[in-house]
Amino acid sequence: MTGKKAFDADAAEEAAMLVFWERGYADASLDTLGAAMGVGRSSFYNAFGDKASLFQRALARYGSRYGDRYEQALVSQGRDVRAALTSFFEVTLERIADPAVPRGCLIAQSVITSPTLPPSAAAQADALLGLQQKRIATALLAAGVAASTADDIALQLAAVNQSLAVLSRTGLSTERLGSVARVAVTAAMSGLTSNTLSEHPSQARHTSDTAPTEQMSETRFDLDPPRNDRSLPAKEDGGLLKYPPAAR
Repeated sequence: MTGKKAFDADAAEEAAMLVFWERGYADASLDTLGAAMGVGRSSFYNAFGDKASLFQRALARYGSRYGDRYEQALVSQGRDVRAALTSFFEVTLERIADPAVPRGCLIAQSVITSPTLPPSAAAQADALLGLQQKRIATALLAAGVAASTADDIALQLAAVNQSLAVLSRTGLSTERLGSVARVAVTAAMSGLTSNTLSEHPSQARHTSDTAPTEQMSETRFDLDPPRNDRSLPAKEDGGLLKYPPAAR
């Protein structure tokens, strides 16, 4: 009978992802990784190959987990562009507010430090970042936005999204980060309105009548709920924030 491995490979990979996320590739030593994963050097190499291979598995794990959430946020709102973009940023803001994971973004951190990464890992991080931009552009196209406009806005919003991750590592409050996201959505909607009016001048009177500037002020991100108050339940429909458990 084949003996069972002395560790849970999936749990070990999850632990490695968190170490890379917190420390970055260069500063995640094999000793630190092994201690977090609960494996020795021999088991490490047998199960995961080398550090570079493990890092790529961590990137893939991270990309799949949060990529799926971004995808769902963008497609679940139909043709409501504002709601889709707001939901997109909520994924990032919820992750930043989650005390169970490091602040920042593994992909953003990897792209910033790409000179220290193995070439294959750097290319993987770049591809994941590009996929995020593509998801936004695809959602905008599905809502009827012109391709050139969709690409420009997607690039802008992907850049803002990564900046939120970087800024969160500096200790910027979740309230301020929410303001950055809110301004980004408002700017994107303003750009869409301007492009629509330039392409369809006949819509100018209708747009003026519906006061788009006033409508744009409605985007809100509620990011600082009382973390010890269990009377405020988490939203189960992918809402703004899932409240973490009360401090013990």
